[in-house]
Amino acid sequence: ITRDYMRKTLIACAASLLFVAGSASAISVTAEAGRHYTNLGVGMGTNSGGLAVSGNWARSDHDGDMGSLGLGFNLPIGPLMATIGGKGIYMAPEDGKNGGAIAVGGGLSYPITKSFTLYGEGYVAPESLTSGMKSYTEANAGVRWSVIRPLTVDVGYRYINMEGK
Repeated sequence: ITRDYMRKTLIACAASLLFVAGSASAISVTAEAGRHYTNLGVGMGTNSGGLAVSGNWARSDHDGDMGSLGLGFNLPIGPLMATIGGKGIYMAPEDGKNGGAIAVGGGLSYPITKSFTLYGEGYVAPESLTSGMKSYTEANAGVRWSVIRPLTVDVGYRYINMEGK
């Protein structure tokens, strides 16, 4: 192995580490808890333009479990970030039978200041795109406060309805 080959290999490895570090900063992990509700999520590319992948698991003490895997496209329009996409959802309700849905929807986020952002999203699946239920509806809205990078605090409301479960 020549010295020139080793130098080029070392440069390629260093450059690839920069790409890994850059993509690692695009990963988000979320945890939400309510009185009778828990939600854990992970996302890649959810805060930047282009393709985004997300997944989550939610648990309601009264209604059961839900998991989803989503794919979206983020489009920055000035300060506004618009998202359009879909998600595959698996539901295991406390009452009723397990089922699934393919929901379509999107969201918007708008930075009010450097530290505060308004956000909202919604997804729906009619009966033709569900199994084990009549329809699926999800809405999420609130205000996000960037305390210190990378820590943010969300205050908002989440609504999930599985009709005919």
